[in-house]
This record gives sequence, C-alpha cells and structure tokens, in this order.
Amino acid sequence: MRSLLVTAAVTVPFAVGAFGASAADRDVAFSFGDPEILESSGLVVTDDLVITTNDSGDSARLFAVDPSNGKTLGTITYDASARDVEALAPAGEDAVWVGDIGDNLRKRDDIAVSRVPVGAADADVEAATYRLRFKGGPRDAEALLAHPVTGRLYVVSKTVLGGEFFAAPADLDASTENLLKPIGAAPGLVTDGAFFPDGRHLIVRNYGRAVVYAFPSLEVVGAFALPSQQQGEGIAVAPDGEIYLSSEGLHSEVLRLALPSEIRTVVQGSAEQPSPTTTNAPGPEGSEAADPDGAAADDAGSEEPDGAAADAAGSEEAAPRDAWQWALGGIVAVVALVVLIRSLKPR
Repeated sequence: MRSLLVTAAVTVPFAVGAFGASAADRDVAFSFGDPEILESSGLVVTDDLVITTNDSGDSARLFAVDPSNGKTLGTITYDASARDVEALAPAGEDAVWVGDIGDNLRKRDDIAVSRVPVGAADADVEAATYRLRFKGGPRDAEALLAHPVTGRLYVVSKTVLGGEFFAAPADLDASTENLLKPIGAAPGLVTDGAFFPDGRHLIVRNYGRAVVYAFPSLEVVGAFALPSQQQGEGIAVAPDGEIYLSSEGLHSEVLRLALPSEIRTVVQGSAEQPSPTTTNAPGPEGSEAADPDGAAADDAGSEEPDGAAADAAGSEEAAPRDAWQWALGGIVAVVALVVLIRSLKPR
C-alpha cells in the first residue's frame, strides 16, 4: 500500500499535466536516433540543426542533431560543471545558452548559465559561464529563455502551484553573482519555454499544457493542451516560428506543434518589435545590449497590456477557463503529497 501511495504521489502531477492532451494532434518531425540521448530536457532549433541536452546526471555535453532524420551530427563537450542542467536557449549564431538551473531541494546558493559554441561535428569547446542567484532565495527551475532581439535571459521557476518569471541583468558579469529579479507570475510545473522570433510573445509548457504570453506585459494570450508524450519537457521556437516539443525517453519523438488559430492570429499579427537604440548582440563573452524589454525587469507592473493579446478571441474568458486545469493539477499533487507523508509516519 505504501509503495502504491509513493507511486501515486510521484505520477499524479504528470498525469494531471497531461489532462486533455489527446485534444492536440501529433505531428512527428523526427525521433532521436542516438542511444546517448536518454532524457532530452532542453531544446534549441536553428535553421539546420536541433540542439538538445540530457537532464541532470549527465556530463557537460550537447548533441547536435540533423532534423531531417534524427541522427546525431556532433557531440559538443564544454568546459563547465553540469550539476543539474535542465534547459537550453538560443545564444546568437552558432551558440546556445546552457542552463544549469535545476535545484529540486532548493539548496543551491547560485545557479549558472554557459554560452556554448555549437556545430555539426564533435568538438571540445570553451564556454563563457555566469553565476546567477534568485532574489528571495533558491528556486527550482527548468526553463531558460533568451530574448531574440536583446539577448537578455529569463528563468522560470518551477513549483506545483505556480512559479515566477525572473529576469537576469541586461549585462552579465562573469566576476560575480548576477541577480535574477521576479517580473511576473508563471503557471505551475513549467518545464521549458521560448520566445517567438518577434520578441513580443513567449510560450511556456508543463507536462501536458502550454501558455502563450505577450511580452513584456506578460498578459496571457491563451492556453491549450499539448500532444501526449512520454515525459514532455522541452519546447523550442525555430527562426521561422515553427514550434517543436521534445520528451525524455530512448529514441523519443520530437513533435511539431501548431498553435490554435486564435492564438496564432495574435502572435503573427502583432507589429514588429522595435530595434534597440543600441544594437549589441551577444558576443563571444555573452554580454547583452541595453534592451527595450529592460523595463520588465525593473517594474513588471508599469507596462501597458499588449493590445493584441487583449483582443485574442475571448482571451479574458479563455484564460480563466483554462487556468482551472493548472490549479487542479496543483491541488491534486498537494493532496497526494500529504497522503504520502501521512503514510510514511510510524504507526
């Protein structure tokens, strides 16, 4: 009985996260062919490569995969620690950000991101690594996002009942800890996220659902079920706007995702992101420019809601209808945890 309760407490969040996933169609782009890719957690899609990394427990390495057939073209080993790697994000041309940001027990004094060069061949490379620290104390996190215009990094904390979006400084300093500041509320159990190419919208996912936000207002555009996956964790937006989903598991499938029409209309119909007055894309050392989204980090409440988001096919009504499923997942998970704790008490 006790083992059954333990199993329930662990699996309930995954089962509830996948609630309604059958409503989404499966469009398989390819399957990972490399047996070394066992726990694909982070995902970046470029014009001709897919970059992924294993979940915590692996060494400091990335896999460059051919999206036409799923074959690994190169394994990139980088010179940084890999304590609990959970996420990837684009880092300009021929590079990705690696997020060593996991902290299930919330005991890490700092986390880290590394800017790693990537390519379609085996390589040992040097990485520029920066330490980060959450304002307010340690958090667990699995989502790392990079703004496509400014290069600024964002981390989403992961908790059952709801996390937070955090902004890194516009310019990262390799000599000290960089403070992550909260800028808004996030859904529960977020496992990954990515910006759309215009920089005006982003998407986050959990094990079975996704939410699209306007940026920097963080107004909800809409939420929807994802296709069923073994343990879906990764999400990436390609330069052409295509969305891809990855999952843990041997030879796991990478899926293409079509946005619901009302959300797609908003994302594709918005005006282009204005260019920064100072353009300074991430360089070899990973420094970012002064950016138009900086206000979000300093004053999350000062931005006006994105007008297009407010017009999204009943978004004011759709968001509350969808939110109950996130809340239900959290409530059921908490109940399962309480039952587990009670079952383990000596009798």
